[in-house]
Formats: sequence, C-alpha cells, structure tokens
Amino acid sequence: MVYIITDKNKKKLSEYVIELEDVWKSYDVGDTVVNALSGLTLKVKRGDFLAVMGPSGSGKSTSMNMIGCLDVPTKGKILLEEMDISKLHESDLAQIRGQKIGFIFQKFNLIPTLTAKENIMLPMTFQGISQDAREKKATELLKLVELEDRGDHTPGELSGGQQQRVAIARALANDPEVILADEPTGNLDTKTGKIVMDYLRKLHETEKKTIILVTHDENVAKTADRVEYLKDGKIMKDKTRT
Repeated sequence: MVYIITDKNKKKLSEYVIELEDVWKSYDVGDTVVNALSGLTLKVKRGDFLAVMGPSGSGKSTSMNMIGCLDVPTKGKILLEEMDISKLHESDLAQIRGQKIGFIFQKFNLIPTLTAKENIMLPMTFQGISQDAREKKATELLKLVELEDRGDHTPGELSGGQQQRVAIARALANDPEVILADEPTGNLDTKTGKIVMDYLRKLHETEKKTIILVTHDENVAKTADRVEYLKDGKIMKDKTRT
C-alpha cells in the first residue's frame, strides 16, 4: 500500500491509481452494435510503467480514451484514485484530466503560434497558476528535457524529436500522477524515437511517474516493465518484465 503524509494526518491510498472493471464501449452503426471494448479489465499500480499493445482495431485508442478520462464507458466502471469517473459530465472529466493526467501524443499537438515555453505553460493557465509560477516551472521543465536553449523557438523551428520533448515537458506541467503516451514515437525515426523513450524511462525512474504507453510497436513496448496485450477490445495476456 502507498501512504501520503500530511501535516494533519496520514491518508491511506489504494495500491492502484487506475482501475478499469469490465468496461464496454459500444457504438450504433446503422442497425448494428459495434463493441470497441468488450469487457476490458485493467489495473495500473502507482509507479507502474505499462505498455498496452495491440494491432489496428484491437481497441487501443478506445482504451486510451477510457484511461485518460476522454470518454465514459457504455457499461462498466473506471476508478481514478478510487473515484468512480464512469458517469461524470465532460466538465468534471476535463478538470480531472488537467490535474491528474499528462498526455503525450503521436502528432505532438503543439500550438504552432506559441513558443516551446508558452506551449509548456499553457496547461498551467487552465489551472489558475500565476504567470511567474508558470514561467518558473516551464523553465525547469525545459531544462529537464535538455531544451533550455530552445524555449523561445516555435514548433516549426524544432526537429520532430525536440517537439516531442517539448510535449513531454508540457505533459508534466501540472505535476500529474499519470503520464499517458499514445504512440509517442510514431512520427519519429528509430534513433530519435529511442531518445524519446529514454526520456520516458528517466521520468519513471527519477520522477516516479506512473506511465501508460499505448503502442503497436514491440520494440517501443520493451521499454516498459509490464506489457498488456489487447485483442477484440479486451486484455488477452500480460507479461511482466524483470
């Protein structure tokens, strides 16, 4: 079990930061019901480095949406730090996402008109953090990903690997419990992809972040400590690395 010590008391936390219990996601396509998820059950411990693998159509994107509080299930339960988020409204989900989960996307999703530093500061703006605090944190994060000399450059002035490192720094802006990376090396060459995965590994080991990696690439998945294999919308097997 994991504990948090506060000045007032000692609070006992669940061993798991995210739990999906028999989660289904169904869509009506004409007269047919299509199940993108078919009873997905998954538990993620605090401090896990987990890779979710599967071929196209296996439900990876839908499972990422569930884990990342981007969508709610048709049925089943999703617990985030023991709070059931299965039936929350979008405004509540958005607030939870901003505080608890940092996202890293395949296509970087940086705003092209903002500098690297401004892109990193943006998530903090939505949490009401002061300008001075945002600038200080962004500077620290640029140093963490070894881009302190590129903070004033826009995404178009950065290489693909540099853009993804800015995206990693942005994901850390609000100090989230979980980093959710969706095909983070998909737009990168092999060498640059390895550099990005090394940064994720570093986050896991030095910052103690829980990292969930969604990928179809076996080589990328090897970075993780545990691999779950997804097929037809549910977990088929898992493999814990030693």
